[in-house]
Amino acid sequence: METQPTHFLRDILRQPETLRWTLEHLTEAGLENVTRARKAICGSRNIYLTGIGSSWHAALNVFPIFSEAARPVNLVEASELLLFGRFPPESTVIAISRSGRSVEIVQLVEKAQRGGGKVIGITNMPDGTLAKVADFPIVVEIELDHFISVNTYSTLAAAAGALAQSVVEKFDAEDARELVAAVNAAGQAIPGWQKQIAESKWFVRNRPAYFLGRGPSLGTAQETRLMWEEGTKSPATAMGTGVFRHGPQEAVREGMRIGIWIDATKMRDQDIATARDLRKLGCSVMLIGQNVPEEAGDLVLQLPKIRGKWQFLIDCIPAQLAAEHQARVSGADSDSFRLCAFVVEDEAGLLGGAADAGAKS
Repeated sequence: METQPTHFLRDILRQPETLRWTLEHLTEAGLENVTRARKAICGSRNIYLTGIGSSWHAALNVFPIFSEAARPVNLVEASELLLFGRFPPESTVIAISRSGRSVEIVQLVEKAQRGGGKVIGITNMPDGTLAKVADFPIVVEIELDHFISVNTYSTLAAAAGALAQSVVEKFDAEDARELVAAVNAAGQAIPGWQKQIAESKWFVRNRPAYFLGRGPSLGTAQETRLMWEEGTKSPATAMGTGVFRHGPQEAVREGMRIGIWIDATKMRDQDIATARDLRKLGCSVMLIGQNVPEEAGDLVLQLPKIRGKWQFLIDCIPAQLAAEHQARVSGADSDSFRLCAFVVEDEAGLLGGAADAGAKS
């Protein structure tokens, strides 16, 4: 008897079409809002890039677009920035939030504007607080995901990436067409990735999982960790590949599952060598990247060609498929949350009235 697809899987499968629409929207109907936000950034002395939950991971994805172009921004997670940050004059906050109603985001916007700062709000919901009160809203209005952030995560990352690239260089219809071609290729790769995943021995119950990435894929590694915890209901961890080599590797044990994103240009040989060493130590390694040697991992998911700084746009898709499959293997319900609310609108504990304490944004 054929298993019915989960809502999680359905959301993943419609993602290429949603991303195509988003990229075209950002250079057509949404272009004016992106242009206004770009001008605000260019006229500001202090830039903050922030989010919480999946939206924070989108911020991690696009930070290298700013930093590699020598355009410094302050990358601070929203709850930390709210409690421990103070905005100097002429600040602009780029706030990313799926719903625009998360309590930390709402309070952070108020704090920034009280101090005379301007807020760029990147969100999926036109009726959310962020879209209504941001000085420069960029709204990517799509069909929301069932529970786990899939399309909302990748479309907000795409919008933040388009804004970042427009600041440091340009982002126009030609750039969108190039990225759409990569998204189309990723969509065509999905059946092959599904087959590889279904046949792989990488997926087992009750094994520790580490997810490692660099640069644009660091956010993907963190987002995969969150999907693992939300979908499989089991703990996982994520960090920079370089950070892993400075101590956490002492936790390596036989049978561990490791996922590593290989950057398009940087530290490729070193990270592939790390993967091979982990296999020698008895770990099972999944690799995701462009032109990765097939023998370097136990499961190698090849990405289609895409500019290195934009790899995050598609390298999340095989990771999402992996998380959905792991939930099936683990016998977990990836379509419901036990404790986590869809939108976190107050501050409290985990139970009772505080079931709003999940990591959604």
